[in-house]
Amino acid sequence: MTSLLEMSGISKSFDGFQAIKNLSLQIGEPELRAVIGPNGAGKTTFMDIITGKTKPDEGYIRFGEDSRSLIGLSENQIAMLGIGRKFQKPTVFEAQSVRENLAMALKNPRGTFSVLFYRKSAEGAARLEQIADEINLTAHLFRPAGELSHGQKQWLEIGMLLAQSPRLLLVDEPAAGMTAHEREHTTDILKRAAETRAVIVVEHDMEFVRRLNCKVTVLHEGSVLAEGSLDHVTNNQTVIDVYLGRTDAGD
Repeated sequence: MTSLLEMSGISKSFDGFQAIKNLSLQIGEPELRAVIGPNGAGKTTFMDIITGKTKPDEGYIRFGEDSRSLIGLSENQIAMLGIGRKFQKPTVFEAQSVRENLAMALKNPRGTFSVLFYRKSAEGAARLEQIADEINLTAHLFRPAGELSHGQKQWLEIGMLLAQSPRLLLVDEPAAGMTAHEREHTTDILKRAAETRAVIVVEHDMEFVRRLNCKVTVLHEGSVLAEGSLDHVTNNQTVIDVYLGRTDAGD
């Protein structure tokens, strides 16, 4: 497994509050990684920095085989390099069908006519069907996205990101608001996606994280507190003191 993303010495302050403090992290390709932490741990800022929404005060971020620096790049430039992000609340085109949502997201030249032609090509149709199968929405391809359940909308948005062939996928609390069955299938989607790319999942549902069965990074006060399997970090007394023993585990 080669390193895809390397963060070193990253720090960021907002009006005197240090949200990220000397954070260093490496993500391989392929890899599935869960990131957990209590309120104010820096999880959201961590993702904002990777995607270019927030610029760090110190440190460097390198991405890909050529170790390209992400510092100073725009959000769009970073997305074009192959970094996709799914926010907690699903954002899909509710008046459009599942198929139309996926077609609009497929990676191709962004001109209007090229999108229309690609949607009708054999290659595009095959790719659409493949993604729909991966996200368990084959039976709903022609259904308006607005009629889907909350969990199905989450799957559709993940599918829309996968359609853009990202090398790194950031997913924020995918299990929130899902039924037990939906959570179970969501872990399957993410584990399958991580077979061919890097996937970072920020999550508070420990049972969901356990089902992911991957390396876990614990953030606390903007730094990496512990890393390892879920059993390893949950048996770490420091982690227990600052996170697992608290009842306000949000972000």
